[in-house]
Amino acid sequence: MGPSANTTNGGTASSNHNPPATNGGDASLNQPPLATNQAITESDPSKKRKMGMLPLEVGTRVLCRWRDGKLHPVKVIERRRIHNGGPNDYEYYVHYTEFNRRLDEWTQLDQLDLDSVECAVDEKVEDKVTSLKMTRHQKRKIDETHVEGHEELDAASLREHEEFTKVKNIATIELGKYEIETWYFSPFPPEYNDCVKLFFCEFCLNFMKRKEQLQRHMRKCDLKHPPGDEIYRSGTLSMFEVDGKKNKVYAQNLCYLAKLFLDHKTLYYDVDLFLFYVLCECDDRGCHMVGYFSKEKHSEEAYNLACILTLPPYQRKGYGKFLIAFSYELSKKEGKVGTPERPLSDLGLLSYRGYWTRVLLDILKKHKGNISIKELSDMTAIKAEDILSTLQSLELIQYRKGQHVICADPKVLDRHLKAAGRGGLDVDVSKLIWTPYKDQS
Repeated sequence: MGPSANTTNGGTASSNHNPPATNGGDASLNQPPLATNQAITESDPSKKRKMGMLPLEVGTRVLCRWRDGKLHPVKVIERRRIHNGGPNDYEYYVHYTEFNRRLDEWTQLDQLDLDSVECAVDEKVEDKVTSLKMTRHQKRKIDETHVEGHEELDAASLREHEEFTKVKNIATIELGKYEIETWYFSPFPPEYNDCVKLFFCEFCLNFMKRKEQLQRHMRKCDLKHPPGDEIYRSGTLSMFEVDGKKNKVYAQNLCYLAKLFLDHKTLYYDVDLFLFYVLCECDDRGCHMVGYFSKEKHSEEAYNLACILTLPPYQRKGYGKFLIAFSYELSKKEGKVGTPERPLSDLGLLSYRGYWTRVLLDILKKHKGNISIKELSDMTAIKAEDILSTLQSLELIQYRKGQHVICADPKVLDRHLKAAGRGGLDVDVSKLIWTPYKDQS
């Protein structure tokens, strides 16, 4: 899956799904006469003005009460009628403009502060007005840096991508013992369009609409770990290599699942070209997926990782760093240098820069005498360009007499190592049993 190596961090996003208010019993007891309603509305100009705003238009900006109890600015992305509601009874899908898109959610009208409503502005007009105020260079800079993780998209493609994926189609999934709230849209087959929650088999990754279907499936499913070869086991951690060509359905299901937590522009259906490395925690019930990375079987650009994800319940435990380190151990076994697929998101670059910093500075601390970038690359399987950019960002390299010279003052190295943070879980190379992929044809 996926062209961008995005490392996702943080906990699960939650959503507020308060049911619409309903009146029960005898309508004559619960509802005042229509004339009284009209009188109240006419005597309260503020309420009359608010009622006149409804339903809110897509594009409206308003303050919304979030789960912290505070009001935050949002933009209405979509709206839908409440079943059996009146003509103005809608719920609204909103984007919190201060937060990442993963926190977008459906909200009820009572969460919105109608006093703060800003009229919707036609976005094409808004774009035109904005572009008149910018030089061509400024507009290009905004287009280049506008959206994290989509740096390869031009403005038109970006708008098309955001329109197609603007509303999360699946709100939650059940995977093993966890119920996980999703972050992004994933293009599941059309027959799942009416589902808010999906139930995944945690071993074969087949997904179902109902809990009873999952329970029936689990009685028949004889898998207790991902298909493919177990290439690493250390303590309770296992890594499985899954060939997308040999295990096509599993690989496609993995991509559907991962897309719920990765804001990529593309979901690859042609999984034949990829290998998937699935990391698991093992116990007496089986091997439970915590995350994975994928890589192309043959990459002309020397990419050793295409897509990387740690599932939300397992984040902040060092697994993301472990997956990055593992991808480089495979490159060492192949006798090649490697680099993650570009473009990297901001978070992806941060994770990789942390890994490169720790690995390179550990070597520089222990090494006596001079060492070249080529030697560092041979020792670590890190591409020379990544080594150079990392050392330059740390101001540990100078250009003298036509060549780069590394300046490795021990105190400076210690300071940078401390800033880089912990390295996460170690890969025990002695437990890695693996031979590089070769075409079987």
